[in-house]
Amino acid sequence: MQLFDSVKKTKVPFEPIHKGKASIYVCGPTVYDDAHLGHARSALAFDLLTRTLKSQGYEVTMGKNFTDIDDKIIKKVEATGQSMEEITSFYIERYLDEMVQLGVQRADIEPKATESLEAIQSMIQTLIDKDIAYVISTGDVYFDTSKDPNYGNISHRVAEDEEAQSRITHTSEKRNPKDFALWKACKGEEDICFETPFSSGRPGWHIECSAMIEKHFEGTKEYSIDIHGGGADLLFPHHENEAAQSRCATGHELAKYWMHNGFVQIGGEKMSKSLGNSFFLKDALKVYDGEVLRYYLNSVHYRNDFNFNEEDLLTAKKRLDKLYRLKKRVSPGKASIANKSFQQALLDAMSDDLNISIALSVIDEMVAATNDALDANPKDKGLKKETLANIAFIDTLLGFGSKEPFSYFQIGVNETLKTQIEEMLEKRTEAKKNKDFATSDAIRDELIAMGISIMDTAEGTLWEKA
Repeated sequence: MQLFDSVKKTKVPFEPIHKGKASIYVCGPTVYDDAHLGHARSALAFDLLTRTLKSQGYEVTMGKNFTDIDDKIIKKVEATGQSMEEITSFYIERYLDEMVQLGVQRADIEPKATESLEAIQSMIQTLIDKDIAYVISTGDVYFDTSKDPNYGNISHRVAEDEEAQSRITHTSEKRNPKDFALWKACKGEEDICFETPFSSGRPGWHIECSAMIEKHFEGTKEYSIDIHGGGADLLFPHHENEAAQSRCATGHELAKYWMHNGFVQIGGEKMSKSLGNSFFLKDALKVYDGEVLRYYLNSVHYRNDFNFNEEDLLTAKKRLDKLYRLKKRVSPGKASIANKSFQQALLDAMSDDLNISIALSVIDEMVAATNDALDANPKDKGLKKETLANIAFIDTLLGFGSKEPFSYFQIGVNETLKTQIEEMLEKRTEAKKNKDFATSDAIRDELIAMGISIMDTAEGTLWEKA
């Protein structure tokens, strides 16, 4: 397995810190609002990584956190009058539901910041005791970046601009401009705070991930985990600061490998709520099936930026349609064993830093070759069973192809129309039983005029959107 390491800026062989096991931690959402397509892209990228490692025989442990205490959450509390728990629980559940629709497998560990306060406090206290962190007069606790000679080694960039350090409140009491907050003291009686020996307050953004990783993963003397992942925008300052505080608190590196996915763009701009061009995932799922979105968002290599537009999405769906048309052609039936050459070609592609372009090309070639073979020998039962097994392997590795094919081609038909179609088919079936072929044919013609094609099978009449 070859991975692109963001620190080394090159592909390197994956050699886990524990033989046969792979530990991954991905920065999850701050749950004050709905997830957007950027959140989906990151979740999908690391879902592909997890699936690939599992398919190679690794025992994978995936962790993804929820930041459920933050300035933006507090502002939402003030604006809505809801409790912090009501807001964060709502958005966590919605996020998890949307991930299910995208076919993203649940993380094994899903820690929340508010449930990790003891671990956070302990790590901060360790840094204070080492004089690597310091408390100022307000009760805020800062990390002294000058005490870490390796600060900057993750991102190869140490910026001092306000935008990069947007979550840090600057104060003249900071020892160095680059020092960042580990703990933020209460600002007033209305603030949401937690008690600690250093002050009443709440965690800074960076410390929670470091503390959660140390709490939940079994590392080694050299590393806490194998792979730390997230969006490219997190490389600096978030991951740089995580690495520094973990290194100084534990005496070893946080992760052996660092991986980052590209941005999602709309109209060429980085998608960001602050830019006002965010495309919420909930809105996309109202229009497009989750599996179609998954296929589309994964169709560009995870490290590249993704320019979301409807024309490309529809083109991607047509490509996915071809797989489902083949599945319909070989269904119903029982799968046998996937073709070893096909299986290996897919694994080889995904083992090369998740080379999805080659993987999708391998699938396209399999679809075309199988259709040609079935044209020559339509009754080849062995090929049909192997094809179903091939598609099942695609689903295991890439997360698409699992739907019943006729159901797939009903995507986009609303429930009211589905009910109408089913009622028409029932009337047609009844007419055929009564040998009223004129009525039966009339119903068929009406369905065709509605853009619905039907097929009579031993299991009953099946239909799809033409």
